Amino acid sequence: MKRVVRCIQCSGFEWGAEFLGTLRKRLLITPSAPITGVQLKNRALIIIAAGFLTAFIAYSVRYAYGMLLPEMLPDLGITKTEAGAILTTYFLVYTICTPFLGALSDRYSYRMLVTLFVAILGTGALMMSTANSFNEAAFFFAIAGIGHAACWAPVVVLVQKWVPDNKRGAALSFVTMGAGTGILIWGWIVPVIVSAAGWRAGWLAIGICGIGIALADAFMLKDPHQRSAENSASRQGLISFIKSYREVLQTKIFWFIGLAYSLVGTTVIILFTFLPIYARETLHMSYANSTRLVTMIALFGFIGMYFLGSLSDKIGRLKIMLLCSIVMGLATLGLTFTNSFWSLYALTALYGIGYGAVWPVYAAAASDYFPSNMAGGIVGLWTLIYGIGSIIGPILAGWLIDMTGQFREVFFMSCVICIVSLLLLIRVPPARKTAPSLQVAD
Repeated sequence: MKRVVRCIQCSGFEWGAEFLGTLRKRLLITPSAPITGVQLKNRALIIIAAGFLTAFIAYSVRYAYGMLLPEMLPDLGITKTEAGAILTTYFLVYTICTPFLGALSDRYSYRMLVTLFVAILGTGALMMSTANSFNEAAFFFAIAGIGHAACWAPVVVLVQKWVPDNKRGAALSFVTMGAGTGILIWGWIVPVIVSAAGWRAGWLAIGICGIGIALADAFMLKDPHQRSAENSASRQGLISFIKSYREVLQTKIFWFIGLAYSLVGTTVIILFTFLPIYARETLHMSYANSTRLVTMIALFGFIGMYFLGSLSDKIGRLKIMLLCSIVMGLATLGLTFTNSFWSLYALTALYGIGYGAVWPVYAAAASDYFPSNMAGGIVGLWTLIYGIGSIIGPILAGWLIDMTGQFREVFFMSCVICIVSLLLLIRVPPARKTAPSLQVAD
């Protein structure tokens, strides 16, 4: 790792060397971690880097849809309700597949699952470049949704197995920065590609990138050393394995956190999909500037990912989850009444701060409230609940816009959703300092 930093410094990219140095310092494996030695420390950093790349392409594909949608709408001749339905098909298959893949990752190879499904994700993006109708676009984006199903739960659990408990929030924040980085980079690149070659070229470029990252994952990812023993024990205890998840589903904490996660996630997908169209059609912003509102969410999301994610290691995940709901609710309330470009930018930035911390903090909470060997399945089940909101949200928002001709009702609905998530989280007790068990998480 030091050699990499020196090479970057010699190349003139001092900022990159500083970032890697910070990453190494913050995520340095301590004696309390389950792995030791310089080689294993570096391996952990490689795993984190692979997680970063996986998040980069997974969320680039998901949110590129909103970036490219303003140009896709007239070309495909679809309504906003149909535009929401295309995204709904994505989340439908994503939601169905995620809990199974999360549970499988607790028992089989993380490396195999992630590599295979990132390749499927890239293939779906490539196929989107050939869509000529609503049905084709829905089918192709559904394939991308299948691929994304293994790009979150297995990745965050694998990362947590390679870092100590007191660094999980920071590690997952770095991984989640991949999502923000992808949105940020493609938010600048996509308008350039679209202006030069059309929206189909945008999907083509993203798909090629996805295939490349799948190849990188095949070389960079590695299952934990203790995995063989864990797999053997888990196969022998299948009945106990199923029973444990049945007990999880009977706990109130699981449902309070899962439903809150679903609600805030619903507002995210609504804003990423329809905020650029609102700016283009209502405020008459250019395509490039309206698309860069998505980039702004990602840019300010870095603040939430890094600072709030790391802060959750010190003050607890629950306080940060509550803060995220408050910040996102205030931002969407402001969007309901804004009429100017500058207030739109400010509120978008505020929303981005709350958005950025959601994914790493909720993922880390799985190991805070439940046994760590079930974390993949817990995150997968929460993602299933999250997916239900994401299935309903886009098509409902698109229908409201088509019926009323206004976007404000959608923004106000998002504010109400954030308030409900806040009320659910208030019912959740702080996580205990001792190792979690099913008896603790009730």
